Amino acid sequence: MVILKSPREIELMRKPGELVAACHREIAKMIRPGVTTREIDAFTESWIRRHGANPTTIGYNGYKYATCASVNDVIAHGFPGDTPLQDGDLVTIDIVADYEGWVGDSAWTYAVGTLSDEAEKLMRVAKECLYLGIEQTKVGNRIGDVMHAVQTHAEQNGFSVVRDLLGHGVGKSLHEEPNYAHIGKPGKGFRLKEGMVLTIEPMINIGTYRMTIDEDGWTARTADGKLSAQYEHTIAITEDGPILLTDQGDPN
Repeated sequence: MVILKSPREIELMRKPGELVAACHREIAKMIRPGVTTREIDAFTESWIRRHGANPTTIGYNGYKYATCASVNDVIAHGFPGDTPLQDGDLVTIDIVADYEGWVGDSAWTYAVGTLSDEAEKLMRVAKECLYLGIEQTKVGNRIGDVMHAVQTHAEQNGFSVVRDLLGHGVGKSLHEEPNYAHIGKPGKGFRLKEGMVLTIEPMINIGTYRMTIDEDGWTARTADGKLSAQYEHTIAITEDGPILLTDQGDPN
């Protein structure tokens, strides 16, 4: 069942969204060759707790970390680790925080040092896909309108959109209905209603959209070993247009 939020509840969801966004702004300052994703994870857990919130992912279905840290060919759900980031890497940090019972969720891809032209283009197009999708999150549109904008832009630029990892509703739980892929056709899928709070989180790959899962049961990688990038916002749908609950002023 899709849980529609009242205007008051959407206001309550601003705080966890703002905390996640502010944490991303701090993480952006840490990204450099030599830092480890475990260090980023430890900082994130401490920062979230100091600001009166809880890292939602710790303990979620047995997950142990405050972040998902996905490097290069890892699409999503990568474990933080002790391998130093290297010049030219891409790293996606996904953060979820719970504040007074409400959840904020946002992922962002960061450049480590100097990127190849191809990696820079991937980051740019992936971010453009996010915002083109958000532009379509209007009351009365369908989810296919949103995801058609995402898919078309990615594919016109020679990239692919991951099918097997889904966007979702957000509220008092991290994952609420509905669930949806980031591909679609105009006029298809569920209709967007005032009070829906959703993630728009396209995962864009240089090569195939197909993926594999590591033996840890979490880490999703591109099937061909090529780079992936992801940008994610939690948004509330209103008659006046979408509210970006995790808007961070674009730190990257």
